[in-house]
Amino acid sequence: MQDRPLLLDELEHDPLAQLAAWLDEARSGGTIEPDAMALATATGSGEPSVRMVLMKDFDERGITFFTSYDSRKAIELERNPRAALLFHWPELGRQIRIEGSIRRTERAENVAYAHSRSRASQLSALASPQSRPVPNREWLEERVAALDREHPRGELPVSEDWGGYRLEPKAWEFWQHRPNRLHDRFRYERSSAGTWTIERLGP
Repeated sequence: MQDRPLLLDELEHDPLAQLAAWLDEARSGGTIEPDAMALATATGSGEPSVRMVLMKDFDERGITFFTSYDSRKAIELERNPRAALLFHWPELGRQIRIEGSIRRTERAENVAYAHSRSRASQLSALASPQSRPVPNREWLEERVAALDREHPRGELPVSEDWGGYRLEPKAWEFWQHRPNRLHDRFRYERSSAGTWTIERLGP
């Protein structure tokens, strides 16, 4: 775990570059599932929910993850297209919080990513009615087996009901553990001019 100061002049001016630097350290530092992040959504009336998802890409457009468009998270994002993400790397004593708006990725991007996954993962995505009740596990396994028999070779189809979302960040927070709970916290917010401003927060 990190036990040294996090100083303002050590931070990248662009939070995306800071994410890349910390993510590289998490990946090389033995962190379990360094790309895992908590995704918080809310209904149109403000009822919150949260779950873990895997980040699949990040660039100047935002942070991307994939899911069923019939899932609870997707239904909430369609009605209230704002969300928050949290990376937590306890081995490094670090967290990153990201807040912003959400939009769907393009169909071509969804298909390209789907076909990059293992066949087993593609079959699971096709078979599962995500977030809806199912009779038992055997029912799910038989759906996977039936789809495998139906498509014995070549590319599997990609459902129109499956794809990605991209969170477009409006604010970031980088948190680093320090002794006695006197942690270091820095918040990035985008100014009206489009640049990022950074301020230290109390722990």
